Amino acid sequence: MATVQGIRERIGQPIVDAFRVPPGKQFRDIEPGSTLKFFVNVQGKTKLETNLQSASLLPHYNTFEGRSMRVVLSDLPPEFSEDVLSKLSKEFEVTDEEGRRMATDGSVEEILAGKKTPEPKVFVTAKLELDLKRLMELLEEARATKAKETIVVVDEPEEKGVKLFKGDPPVAFPDPGSEFLNARPVIILSVKDIEEMIASLEKKAPPLEQIRSNDGAGNIINKFIFNTVTTLFVGEKIMIEMPTWFFPGGAGSYSFTSKTISHGEPSPLATFRFPEAVFIDKQQNFRVEIDIPDPDVHKAIQQIYGPLFIWVVLDGYLTRDVQ
Repeated sequence: MATVQGIRERIGQPIVDAFRVPPGKQFRDIEPGSTLKFFVNVQGKTKLETNLQSASLLPHYNTFEGRSMRVVLSDLPPEFSEDVLSKLSKEFEVTDEEGRRMATDGSVEEILAGKKTPEPKVFVTAKLELDLKRLMELLEEARATKAKETIVVVDEPEEKGVKLFKGDPPVAFPDPGSEFLNARPVIILSVKDIEEMIASLEKKAPPLEQIRSNDGAGNIINKFIFNTVTTLFVGEKIMIEMPTWFFPGGAGSYSFTSKTISHGEPSPLATFRFPEAVFIDKQQNFRVEIDIPDPDVHKAIQQIYGPLFIWVVLDGYLTRDVQ
């Protein structure tokens, strides 16, 4: 559609761009570096992530008068990968549900103790190679119990990642001729056991905030906003550079309970406003960078599992041609 010559309109239209970590992926899979750049790479993004059409440029010959800037972070529950396997070298005892050890012939510990046998019985142990998603499910189950324990059922086909041993090598268990075949063989896992298996993942392990969420160990949003620096560039000139806590989100869900964290009250007024308007001229490059200066914090943030959204919003007035 042709533009009307000599007439331009001024509308309230924020400019937005987002960094996104998909479900089951880690932060490092999307951005291994310590600097996030916004408004720079807009190709292939959805309308939820950006409203720009060209990288670092306003559409056509538009101009923009920036009045405020905000950083908005999502507080979505993480989803963990099934492709990441824990391979802790520790062997766990196989027991019945009462905690009595089970032998390679399917009998249980208390029965063996009352028998005089010419040779000692061999008790079954197992190594676990469970995926991260299953480990986090077991951790949640264990924390919900009074004993802080849960079980992995050995003979259920859907329970993958159990490798049985009578020492070494692996053996079939229980023996089909066992007198105690109906005793269900399980591995009893404590919260500590599961956390050790998660820790064995090293770089693929989630950060502490996602392992022990909402119990005082911290929160992803807090870790991010209090340990990063946000900078607005217009051309190559720094217009403002401050810690990210200086730019409250002023958007999103909000709660006074301990279960929800929000970076600012969800009101457009509850955010940073420029003392003087920041002007972006037609065809002028601009971008926002969020830098993680501390290497230890950067390492922890890289372990975050998605879904995670980080939006940067420039709010103000867009001046454009009338069509």
